[in-house]
Amino acid sequence: MTGPGDVPPEILDRLRPVCLGLPETYEEPAWVGTRWRIRKRTFAHVHTPGPDHPRARAAAAGAPVCLLTFRSPGDEIAGLTGSGHPFYEPGWGTDVVGMVLDDGVDWVEVAELLTESYCVLAPKKLAALVDRPSGPG
Repeated sequence: MTGPGDVPPEILDRLRPVCLGLPETYEEPAWVGTRWRIRKRTFAHVHTPGPDHPRARAAAAGAPVCLLTFRSPGDEIAGLTGSGHPFYEPGWGTDVVGMVLDDGVDWVEVAELLTESYCVLAPKKLAALVDRPSGPG
């Protein structure tokens, strides 16, 4: 990694199949890090924060931490952010949730959250094409 925003390849390798497996999505560099979009709407964004970011200081043993932001239905936001680590409120957007991607990340849960995020922003016709878990995960 060369600086803030760079995301380790192993993190991108976990996120890409999920994000790019959804209808009509694409990946692009963001102002920092990488984002995935449906049409012109970002449903997932990942980056490595700079050393002054409060979440970067929470890194265990100095290991780099990546932050993921995604969209969530209004009725799920309080449950996610209220549960504490790894979730947090990024402080922008009414339907945005942040997640710390550290050694304890549950990649199955991440896939479910990103799929739901896509469905929040995608046109109904595209969201209907997506297989979603039947219950809370």
